[in-house]
Amino acid sequence: MTATVEERKAANKALIDEVLKAYPEKMAKRRAKHLGTFEDGKPDCGVKSNIKSLPGVMTIRGCAYAGSKGVVWGPIKDMIHISHGPVGCGQYSWAARRNYYIGTTGIDTFVTMQFTSDFQEKDIVFGGDKKLDKIIDEIQSLFPLNKGISIQSECPIGLIGDDIEAVSKKKSQQYEGHTIVPVRCEGFRGVSQSLGHHLANDAIRDWVFDKTESTKRPELASTPYDVAIIGDYNIGGDAWSSRILLEEIGLRVIAQWSGDGSIAELENTPKAKLNVLHCYRSMNYISRHMEEKYGIPWVEYNFFGPTMIEKSLREIASHFDDTIKANAERVIAKYRPLMDAVIAKYKPRLAGKKVMLFVGGLRPRHVIGAYDDLGMDVVGTGYEFGHNDDYQRTTHYVKDGTLIYDDVTGYEFEKFAEQVQPDLVGSGIKEKYVFQKMGVPFRQMHSWDYSGPYHGYDGFAIFARDMDMAISSPVWSLTKAPWKRAA
Repeated sequence: MTATVEERKAANKALIDEVLKAYPEKMAKRRAKHLGTFEDGKPDCGVKSNIKSLPGVMTIRGCAYAGSKGVVWGPIKDMIHISHGPVGCGQYSWAARRNYYIGTTGIDTFVTMQFTSDFQEKDIVFGGDKKLDKIIDEIQSLFPLNKGISIQSECPIGLIGDDIEAVSKKKSQQYEGHTIVPVRCEGFRGVSQSLGHHLANDAIRDWVFDKTESTKRPELASTPYDVAIIGDYNIGGDAWSSRILLEEIGLRVIAQWSGDGSIAELENTPKAKLNVLHCYRSMNYISRHMEEKYGIPWVEYNFFGPTMIEKSLREIASHFDDTIKANAERVIAKYRPLMDAVIAKYKPRLAGKKVMLFVGGLRPRHVIGAYDDLGMDVVGTGYEFGHNDDYQRTTHYVKDGTLIYDDVTGYEFEKFAEQVQPDLVGSGIKEKYVFQKMGVPFRQMHSWDYSGPYHGYDGFAIFARDMDMAISSPVWSLTKAPWKRAA
């Protein structure tokens, strides 16, 4: 029997109270601010956010270095990104996300090649400026077709005071016309990777935009239909899926930030007529700057699921002339029968299934529309590093009585799942195997579990297939969730 909204709210309150009992009093009081239930009519989700995680709990957040190198700068394909500091920050200096790109790795693209200054004890004592200077010379010798270098600071750089700005200025003069960007994204800054996004945006503003204005670069021939995709990192090809739809309605994409993006595209972006913003959290800063300085409006879009795709295409088209508006309607009509077929196939198998989400960026709200299109019920959601304006935007997606959890701890998430008893959990790699061992179907919603793309019309078909595959896999007949074993 389906619980009423009021029953769900009461159950959520009791669940939160029960979970908080496990903490010392002071810790419980602080964590209580981050847990709650969404109520219709409220301006946000009623939880505190962007506050330092508590020591001793299993947080799923990253650091400022991860936000800058791993998210914003790392996918820019024709630049080399130096992880400046010890090699131990290997989570983001040895590896990368599934930022698909076109090019020849090691020749003109470098996304999956990782560079580090590999600090040793003597570098901590005497400083790493000279080492950084030498590394840049070596890079220029070994990879002459690179179009720029970013210096991504790890924690020790801020502690010992390496002057990466001075090195960047010196080497930029030595290699004239070469973009060398220092990024003060030491991991200890801020409370999560979110500040790293902001710092990376500021570095683009100061070291790319401002520098480009003072140098003579070839002018981009503009058209009335130029747009830039902002905040899409091309996980599994997502940015390509978005680009296909934008171009199909008659727009010209002059830049992708930053999946499959280039330094030239960053420099060209101030020529855009509209910035279409996907990941609000990581790129709203530079979008606002371009609006204030260059007069470029920006609009958020959501290409997860046909309902949100149609809404977003119309919203984007509304900023252009009747030709683009008519094209948007034509594209929507073209794909609607295909989407109806996907929904007809999967909705009977997935309708009514309960989903709990806990992801970063925009996914805790944006993917809800795709689940709704399949008749699935998102009963809980939360952000790893969201701010209050993220939770304000979430109110447009969640239903009355949805469980909300900010920076949820490992203990809380497991206990919530035991009580809510979801049919599917969508979260990150750190949670994947915990829930699968509990017997709960799981999808890795940061990198699409090595699938994708999930954006766009074709992406929705892949999304629906993957959710069905996760829930309907015969493996679950061999194991049971704790609540099923208890029953």
